[in-house]
Amino acid sequence: MSSPERSEVELPVSEAWQQALALLESDLLRTGAAMRTRRAYALDTLQFARFADGRGLAPADVAVRDIRRYIATLSEAELAPTTTARKLAAIRALFRCLREHGQIAHSPADLIATPRKGSHLPRVLRAPEMARLLDSIPADGPLHLRDRAMFELAYACGLRAEEIVSLDLGHVDDDREQLRVQGKGAKTRFVPAGEVALAALRAYLVRGRPVLSAAPMPGSRFARATDGTADKDERALFLSRSGRRLGTSDVRRRLRAWTTRAGVAGSVTPHALRHSFATHLLDGGADLRAIQELLGHSSISTTQVYTRVESARLQSAYARAHPRA
Repeated sequence: MSSPERSEVELPVSEAWQQALALLESDLLRTGAAMRTRRAYALDTLQFARFADGRGLAPADVAVRDIRRYIATLSEAELAPTTTARKLAAIRALFRCLREHGQIAHSPADLIATPRKGSHLPRVLRAPEMARLLDSIPADGPLHLRDRAMFELAYACGLRAEEIVSLDLGHVDDDREQLRVQGKGAKTRFVPAGEVALAALRAYLVRGRPVLSAAPMPGSRFARATDGTADKDERALFLSRSGRRLGTSDVRRRLRAWTTRAGVAGSVTPHALRHSFATHLLDGGADLRAIQELLGHSSISTTQVYTRVESARLQSAYARAHPRA
């Protein structure tokens, strides 16, 4: 049996499903969903549409049992529970959209239980590991200067990979020593940036970015793009070797390279830097509500995972140190 993950562009869907998928895409655009979210939802809902189409089901014909059968095919394909949960979330969004637009009376997806996910604590680097990783990046060339500034900023501000590559020159406020970050759902937040990260950023903007950019840099301390018609790559804070805006895959690839060089064990992703940012703030006594705002979490329950990290760390320390543990 082939995996539902595999793209099957040769299989079109009916007009009814095309209209339903287009309606969801329109709603996601209107509500400011991130491009990565829109792409994932488009793929996941298209796969379900093909499944339903193959059984002669239009969107209004889908019942709870049909979605359960689809979820069963995902289980047979041995997809991870997290992947199945993501696909179910996309299907729920699709039918919620159809209901809100009056095309169906009730959403059949609302009665489907989300597959149980494993309880995984986020990867967190210890402070010495974090320092070793960042200090391993030299300041001897434009790409090295860029990487040092990029990862110093990611750790100093708790940025997601998508937020790193979305930064523009004008998002740096040197007077207030903070960043304007465009987060999930097009939500904007302002995050303080530490002096170490800002120093790395200054070095990159003075000695690194001008080499990577085809356009000359303005002479201000922090260069700002003022021309509203400027190409989005010209506005980008972090540029590739060819002068283009970096993608999230570039960020992950460069981080893997520096992690290997620094001898930091295990997989380290941009999100691990974000987790480390939050956990180290909690270790230092920061308030959970403040951490929530800095991370851009809409709910405090999302931020509370870091209290589990702290609890796990304390339990481990107790087990190692207490004579009667």
